[in-house]
Formats: sequence, structure tokens, C-alpha cells
Amino acid sequence: MKIGFLFPGQGAQSVGMGKDLYDKYEEYRKVYSEVEKITGMKISDITFDSEENILSQTKNTQICILTMSLAILEILKKKNVEASFSCGLSLGEYTALIYSGLLSFEDGVKIVKKRGELMQELCPKGDWTMAAILGLDENSVIKACNDVTNGFVAPANFNCPGQIVISGEKEAVNIAMENAKNLGAKRAIELKTSGPFHTKMLKEASQELRKELDNIEINKFNTKVIKNIDGNEYKEGDDIKDILSKHIISPVKFEKSIRTMIDSGCDCFIEIGPGKTLSGFVKKINKDLNVYNINSVETLETTLEAINK
Repeated sequence: MKIGFLFPGQGAQSVGMGKDLYDKYEEYRKVYSEVEKITGMKISDITFDSEENILSQTKNTQICILTMSLAILEILKKKNVEASFSCGLSLGEYTALIYSGLLSFEDGVKIVKKRGELMQELCPKGDWTMAAILGLDENSVIKACNDVTNGFVAPANFNCPGQIVISGEKEAVNIAMENAKNLGAKRAIELKTSGPFHTKMLKEASQELRKELDNIEINKFNTKVIKNIDGNEYKEGDDIKDILSKHIISPVKFEKSIRTMIDSGCDCFIEIGPGKTLSGFVKKINKDLNVYNINSVETLETTLEAINK
């Protein structure tokens, strides 16, 4: 069995996520304590006891999701569960890079905190939204966006067959949704997001993040990581800081990333962190794979039992 770890991104969060794991495992609580020391933020309070609108602020969401995923990894490390490959959706790529050893724990936490702040503070003014287009191929979704002549809209996430997310100005997104339906989309669903993520509209945040990346050290990979911007494996010699700065203005090629992992021999995928959206994407890409998710004590135990048979 060749295991691939998957790490979720913004949008998977919910108040109380991982609380049962926090209560049960000392190593889980230790990760929260370490992140809180590094960031000066009370991550446990924001995650377990705040209101949804507080947790869902980008500057809070990203660091809270990262912390939960890193804490679950610590439990898996103790259980001797390791992955040959890892991949994350958007923010989740940073979790993968920390797991791989490319980013140290401290540097990874610091840069994700800064990334969340920049994406919130430097989001351009406007009425922004994102929408999932279901049941339409890539070229048709691109056409649905390109045919919008008034306002900005562009594809942002190529998640799996039949699900592509578009991002932009609310009015332009609404027109693109209608265009997509006219081109044969089964459904077009507006998402609960407030920024034009993974588009050129976050150029200023991308430029500022590039400056912040100069403050962190890049190490060697201990495990393989698949990158969002092209769905290919990171290679030694890649300009990591340039890739990560472009990451927030480039579409996420998640389907391609999963196919790369499958082609490399991954036959078991474990989603680590809140929700189980990525598990659903993998099943739509290849229904014959072993796919698990860990976001609670119950799902942890179920996954460990299944992979240790």
C-alpha cells in the first residue's frame, strides 16, 4: 500500500473541529500549544469556542486549519503511519510542505499566519464571490468565464471531473453561472467566500507574501509533494518561494495533482483535517481507490483499523 496524505484548505472549517481529538491526545494538545507560542494567538479558543464568523475570517481560518492538520499528523507519527506523497488544496499545500520537511514547523506556522493576514488585509475592495460549476468540462467552464464582458471572473479550482470553481466579482460570477448552465452545467452553486482567491486580483498579496518568504529557510524534501499550480511533483532546484508567491494568484490544479499521485503508485489516500471534501474529489477521480479521512477520534480509529489490516 502506497499512502498519500491530503490536506484541506479554507472553507473546510467549522467551530469545534477536532475538539474530541484535543481532549483525548496529549500530542495533539502539544501542537496547539506550540503554534500558540509561535503566533501569540489562542488557536484553541478560536477553533473550539468562537463564533463561525470569527473562525471564518481568513487570518484565523488558515492558521486554525493548519494547526488541526499538523496535530493529527503528530498522532499518526506516533502510530507509525507515514505517506510517500502529500498534496494540499490551496492552504493545505503548506501543511504538505511542513510534513515533507521542506518548511520547518516554526517557519511553516509563521508564513501561514502571515499568508492569512495578507489575503484578508490586501483583498481588493469589491463584492467578490466564488461558485462551483457542476457537470461541465474544463474548456466549457473557461468559455463561460471568457464570455463575460462586464466584470472579472476566472476559473480558480479544477477540483475533479465535473466540479470546477470560478472566482471574481459577484455580478460577473452570476453571469458566468448562467453561461455555464446554458452550456450544459447540471448546477452552479455560489460558495460562502468573500475574496477572489487564486486569481490575479490578489496580486498585491502575492507580492507582499514573496517578501515574507525571504525570511524563511527552505530545506530538502524528505517526502514527495505535488504542487497546486501545475499538478506536478516539486523538484529539487525549484524556486520554492516564487512558486508559493504565485500560488495564491494561480488556479488550483487539484484533479491533475491526484492523477499524478495515482500515476506514481498511490493507492490509498488519507485526508487529514476538517471536513471530507477532498476525499469526495478523489472518489470522483477514481472510485476504486482506498480513501479515508481523519477529522475526529472516530474517523482516526476507523482509518487506523482499515490501513493496519
